[in-house]
Amino acid sequence: MSAEDLEKYETEMELQLYREYRDVLGLFTYVVETERRFYLTNSVDLQVRSVDNGEVFFEVTMQDAWVWDMYRPARFVKNVRVVTFKDVNVEELAKTDFELPSDQ
Repeated sequence: MSAEDLEKYETEMELQLYREYRDVLGLFTYVVETERRFYLTNSVDLQVRSVDNGEVFFEVTMQDAWVWDMYRPARFVKNVRVVTFKDVNVEELAKTDFELPSDQ
């Protein structure tokens, strides 16, 4: 496979992933971003933890999530647990964020 073929394949995979994201977005309430992944979910629990040396880390658990990962064969995940020392962003989606405008 040439570099051009690989780039074309990855571009197609990204486009397919974006279309899937667009199709499932309305099913979820929260967007969760970690340093490695992007998730859509309806159930998220974020706990701030600390270790003996004073460092802080985050433990995030989600149920019935969708994962933005083009190399993953199944993007729907029953249970997710993320432990990280990096930032975690949790946002609640407004229903107007993904409603299509009506024709006028």
